[in-house]
Amino acid sequence: MKKLVLGFAFILGALSMNAQSISENALGIRLGDDDGFGGEISYQRALGDNNRVEIDLGIRDNSNFDGFKATGIYQWVWQLDGNFNWYAGLGAGLANYDSKSTDESETFVFAAGDIGIEYNFPNTPILLSLDYRPEFSFGDRFNDFGNDVAIGIRYQF
Repeated sequence: MKKLVLGFAFILGALSMNAQSISENALGIRLGDDDGFGGEISYQRALGDNNRVEIDLGIRDNSNFDGFKATGIYQWVWQLDGNFNWYAGLGAGLANYDSKSTDESETFVFAAGDIGIEYNFPNTPILLSLDYRPEFSFGDRFNDFGNDVAIGIRYQF
């Protein structure tokens, strides 16, 4: 176990040496699917040279329910090559889903991870991303695991 922890720390340290400075702010949209297509307003705020916080607020919709989600994720960012970065993070959120077939409604919390790749367009303040966000819900009806895959486009300032 000790070797595993030391190996993980070494890999993170080596990767952070290649980190590049990230934009102070980025605002845009994130479009994804996890049991229903949804759009989110997405805001990223740099906390250092290679870490940031991402706040997303959006809606979800499918044939069984309507809902909203608010998510906050702390992310670490590493440079892959040139204008490509990859990132990983951890966070949590709050959601409310209303059933279309019954009168049921539930507000619940969830834990989330995040891993993705992004491209920072040269000479323009546009950031394009693709990410995978596993989510663990803790509610009565929505008490399960979800896979949220999304594409994002943000304006950096």
